Amino acid sequence: MKKVILDCDPGHDDAIAIMLACASPELEVLGITTVAGNQTGKKTFANARQVLTLIGSDLPVARGFDKPLLRELITAPEIHGETGLDGVELPAPLDKPCAARAVNFIVEALLSAEEPVYLIPTGPLTNIAGALLLAPEIKEKIKKIVLMGGGVLVSNKTPAAEFNIYVDPEAAKIVFESGIPITMVGLDATNKALFSFEDIETLSQLGGKVSAVAAQLLAFYARRLKRFFDVKGAHLHDPLAVAAVIDPAVLDTKFLQVDIETKGEFTRGATVVDLYGVTGKEANAEVAFGLDLSKFKSLVFNAIKSLDERS
Repeated sequence: MKKVILDCDPGHDDAIAIMLACASPELEVLGITTVAGNQTGKKTFANARQVLTLIGSDLPVARGFDKPLLRELITAPEIHGETGLDGVELPAPLDKPCAARAVNFIVEALLSAEEPVYLIPTGPLTNIAGALLLAPEIKEKIKKIVLMGGGVLVSNKTPAAEFNIYVDPEAAKIVFESGIPITMVGLDATNKALFSFEDIETLSQLGGKVSAVAAQLLAFYARRLKRFFDVKGAHLHDPLAVAAVIDPAVLDTKFLQVDIETKGEFTRGATVVDLYGVTGKEANAEVAFGLDLSKFKSLVFNAIKSLDERS
């Protein structure tokens, strides 16, 4: 069983990522850390705890950074709403907030782990960079960082950049230059991880407590994506990163060199991927370009069915 820490900024697709991680028999989730991104730090922290309450999990949740390392926070209410999880009424969190902050939680969990741990960041990389700056020795305890972020030929926040990397490019630069094995699950793959309106309707017909909420979340999210990007469904960006840890064969990847643009006038947060080897640099990331959509959908549907049965 793979030990993982999920670092997220819920966010509709983060909520499904939490469900997938917690339901998977392949993963042991040591805890969840939250970061400001899709919404403010206060809201993403509450959202993660509400999702865990819904699915009946008592995992520790540690609140992380409320802003990027060096910049002001940018959020995405136009996509995720004012709460970050608009479109459904979630239960009030029943847990007691974790006393440790996210960076300390990550460091302590890694140093005390008997075997290397996977980190799955699905928001801005502020907490992960903060942990690496605080305790560089944790690198030896990280099996791999499988992150949702970036893109080679695709962007969504600016013509050059994907949202998570754009929000905190300095943190992303620290992570990509850390020497830790990385899988970059970017938009080239996650834009293909599409739950159609028909898939969402199928989910709603499962008839369970968790599937009903998941369907409502995805229906709201899909409507917002349709309005702003003319997408015909819901991109499950963040669950694909979780799926890639459960079963790496779900992704089609290439090992490439990735640099992070932090200074460009028009290219802040761009993941500059050396497709042709022109830099001469050694590859530092396994970069996703596609996925096995049928396998991915099966993982998500089976996870939500499992949570329905538990609840």
